[in-house]
Formats: sequence, structure tokens, C-alpha cells
Amino acid sequence: MVVGISFFVLFSSTLSLAFLLSKWFSKGKTKNVPKGSLGYPIIGETLSFLKAQRQDKGSEWLEERISKYGPVFKTSLMGSITVFAIGQAGNKFILGSPDDVLSAKKPITLKKIFGRQSLVELTGHRYKLVKGEMLKFLKPECLQKYVKQMDELVNATLLREVTEKETVGVVVLMKKLSYDLSCNILFDIKDEHTREALFVDFTLAFKAIHSLPINFPGTTFWRGQRARARIVDRMIPIMNKRWEEVSKGVLSSTNDMISGLLALRDENDQPLPHDLITDNFIFLLVASHDTSATLMSLMIWKLSRDPEVYKKVLQEQMEIIKQREGTEERLTWEEIQKMKYTWRLAQELMRMIPPLFGSFRKALKDTSFQGYDILKGWQVYWAAYGTHMKDDIFENPEKFDPSRFENPTKPIPPYSYLPFGAGIHYCIGNEFARIETLTTIHNFVKLFEWSQVNPEEPITRQPMPYPSLGLPIKIKPRSNMP
Repeated sequence: MVVGISFFVLFSSTLSLAFLLSKWFSKGKTKNVPKGSLGYPIIGETLSFLKAQRQDKGSEWLEERISKYGPVFKTSLMGSITVFAIGQAGNKFILGSPDDVLSAKKPITLKKIFGRQSLVELTGHRYKLVKGEMLKFLKPECLQKYVKQMDELVNATLLREVTEKETVGVVVLMKKLSYDLSCNILFDIKDEHTREALFVDFTLAFKAIHSLPINFPGTTFWRGQRARARIVDRMIPIMNKRWEEVSKGVLSSTNDMISGLLALRDENDQPLPHDLITDNFIFLLVASHDTSATLMSLMIWKLSRDPEVYKKVLQEQMEIIKQREGTEERLTWEEIQKMKYTWRLAQELMRMIPPLFGSFRKALKDTSFQGYDILKGWQVYWAAYGTHMKDDIFENPEKFDPSRFENPTKPIPPYSYLPFGAGIHYCIGNEFARIETLTTIHNFVKLFEWSQVNPEEPITRQPMPYPSLGLPIKIKPRSNMP
């Protein structure tokens, strides 16, 4: 017992000393740093920030600090001093700065889960090489080929998971659906046992991304790192088999992203290391499925609550089916382009409830913004709220109005609408997410009628925004199919 108390005292003292020293050194370097509070030692304001996110009160958390310190302020999140730059100018500074000034280096939690060589950590030639290979699978001509396959998978999954059930949890269903789509279409992982095991570990790993970086047994961060290790163990034999098949010409490098990355050669004509491929597999699978699951869940949530919006979406989707010629039963690329109102609904939802509240970057050298010094090693953070809900950018921003994306009275300024980022950091998978979302909503309204079990169910961030109870719905097959 005495040993335990002594260890706790020593540990607490060490943390406190480290925190005080970091504050002293940071003040010694410059006097012109943004105002703000660094919160508690090591923890900073991480707990209050995460609590506000869970309660969908991130905007209130921001406004409280903006009112005290202005739109540029400092705090401490995820173990690092962090400068928030709120507004269009801040978005442009953070998302538009070169990688040698503000890098995509993420907090330690993201680095430990995604890995040190994921796309969000890479820079220079290696970044361009890996990103270019990924884009080969996400360019329009490839996406057109995915539509029929995606439609078949969505239709089969919904029928399998929903048939003969009176109540369904939409959030879990959408997460599993988008995960299966990514596994099948982007990575060609079709073995059911492997997919199920990976899904469990990806769920644990994702939770660790937005947690305190405390690596003690039982913590979220500890569990996430163990889940990542199991993912790597499962991926090694898959990569070895793909490498053998690609080398022998049995499998084309265009078959899937794993094969494509395995076939790449670096600037020295050497294959990429397997840990880089594993890191990017983990990054891509998280990035390609969770944001889509968020949007699809929110769309079904909105359709459950707004009869007028539901009526317009249903009418648009049924009209597409009625206009088909011949015996074609599966969606086509041309039909996806006709879903204009359905996508405007998605755009407005992402404006009011953005999938990403914001994101981190890291200063690789001393820099400045609006007269404030930002020191090397500090994090910077942009937040979508700073522009999405401002009436100088969006008229009546509190009003839900999909038509604002149809014929806007004035163009949306650059770096102001950020569901997929902006500038050189625009999400490379945005079109894949659009097709995936529209295909899913098409099948959902075509196949089913439903009502919300908890009509007042609020939104929470986990860290993505989801209906807080998992969006249980009462569901039945549609009786008036055309």
C-alpha cells in the first residue's frame, strides 16, 4: 500500500513538474502567444472538450473561450498545447499552409492508432506517391464501375439485416454496412470471419483516437492499441498472399488498394515497407467507413423527423425507378447524378452537423497568425462551426434549408464549407462517400417504411455525430413499390 501511494505521489509530482516546465519554456520563447488557459497538468482541457463533444455542445465550448480570448486562443488538448483559429481566415491558414509549416502530424492518440506512416503523417514525395495510388481507385471512371456492385451489396445487406425484424438500430447497421462496402470494394476482403474480427477491433481502435493518451491497462487508449496490434497481425498474411499473387501476375495491381500499394515503387525503385501499407489500410478503413456511416445515420434520423423532407426524397427516388427502361434493376451512374435533392439534404445536414467538428495540424516551425506567435511543436485546430453557422456566410444559418445549395444567392467563400476539408487537404474520398450515401438512402426508402422509436433522440459526438441512443426505428417492408 505504501509503495502504491509513493508511486502515485512520484507520478503526480513528475506530471506537475513537466507541465510547469512546459509552461515556463513556452512563455520564455515569446510573449506574443494567444491568450487562453492550458487547464490541468497533462490533461489540459481535454476532458471538458470531449464532454462538450459528447453532449453536442462543442459550439458552446468554443463560444465560451472566444468570448474570453477572441477567435484565436490557446488551450491544451490530447497532451499538447493547441491554438484554435476560428473563422474563414483561420481555416485558410490551417488548411492552406504548406506541409513544411503546418503538417498533418496528429496528436499521439491518432499517431498510435493510424501509425507513423499513414497518409495523414506522410509528407513530400512519399505523401504524393501514396495519395496518387489511392486516387487511382477513387477517380470518376473507377467510381462509375462501383455503382452496380455497391447497389447490389447495399440491397443484399439491408434485406439480410432487416428482414423479419420489427426494430433495428440504424447506427450499428450503417457502420456495419459502410465497413462491408469498404472491405469489399476498396480492399477485396471478402472472408466473413476476417471481416467480423477486424470490425470488432476497428471499433475499439476508433474509440481510442479521441481519448486521453494514458497507456495503462484498462484505459480506452490501451485497449485501442491492443486492437491495432491484432489488426496488424490479421493483415500480415493477407498482404503476403497479395504480394505473392501480384508478383506472379496472378493478381493485377488495379484489383484493390492493398495490391496497388504493394506494387508501388519508391524514389529508389524499392517496394514500400509493409508497415506503411498496414498503416494506410487502417487509416483508409477508418476514414472510408465511419464518416459515411455518420452521414447515412443522420439522413435517416432527419427523414424520420421531417415529413416534408421525407416526401421529397421518396418522390425523387421513386421517380428514378419509374423512369428506368428495359429490365435494368440496379442503380446506374446516371441515376446517381439525378439524386439532386437527396444530396442537397446531405449537404445541409453536413453544414449544420458536420461529420468532423474540426481537426488538428502541427507546427513544424515557429510561425504566426493574425499577429500571434505559434511555436514549433504546438498543435493548431480549425472548427467547422466557425463558418458553417455564421450569417455572413450562410443566410439564416439556424434554419434547415437544403435549397441553399441549389441556387445560392451568393457563392460560398473558399474555406467556409468544410465537411470534406478544403484546399490541398480536401478529402480524397468525398465522391466515394457521396455515391455510398446516395446508394444506401435510395435502397432504404425504396425497401422500407419506418418510424423513430425515440422521437426526441438527441445527437451526441463519439467523436462523430450520431443519434445518442443508436437510432432505433420500427421498420417494415414498403407495401407500395412501383
